[in-house]
Amino acid sequence: MFAPISENPFAVLTLIAAPAVFTNASSVLALGTGNRLARVVDRTRLLAKDLHGSEIDSPTRSLWVSHLGRLEQRGALLVRALSLFYTSIGCFAAASVVSILGASAVSLQYKWVFQAIVAISFILGAIGFVGLSAGCSLLVNETRLALRSMNEEAQTAKAQSK
Repeated sequence: MFAPISENPFAVLTLIAAPAVFTNASSVLALGTGNRLARVVDRTRLLAKDLHGSEIDSPTRSLWVSHLGRLEQRGALLVRALSLFYTSIGCFAAASVVSILGASAVSLQYKWVFQAIVAISFILGAIGFVGLSAGCSLLVNETRLALRSMNEEAQTAKAQSK
């Protein structure tokens, strides 16, 4: 019914290819998200220091205060996205290992063992994919907040330059 793994040496590679690609994608997104979070932290510290240490006109002060609130939202979104990406990395890595185990169980006469391993691998991959997708959605929301802040700063700068 099932061909042993020894008859098809590429079976293991086929079983772990998708989780490996998704693991890589999650890792790249986690790295980029970590960098974005560091920039939000740096910007928050800079604005807080400037608000407390210098004379700022009222429109700029209110703009920066609103930016601080938005930076808090962005930081929260980035931390949640980072958590989801790390979860996805773990799920995809586990799915890869379980897939290798499943590839070695193909030749067993107990069909239910192979089916259970396939189900576990599929569930892990699905959880990882949902985490990856949800994390990307959070990054889109965070980017929208960043663009809103940038647009407000540009409008204020244009108004002050007139």
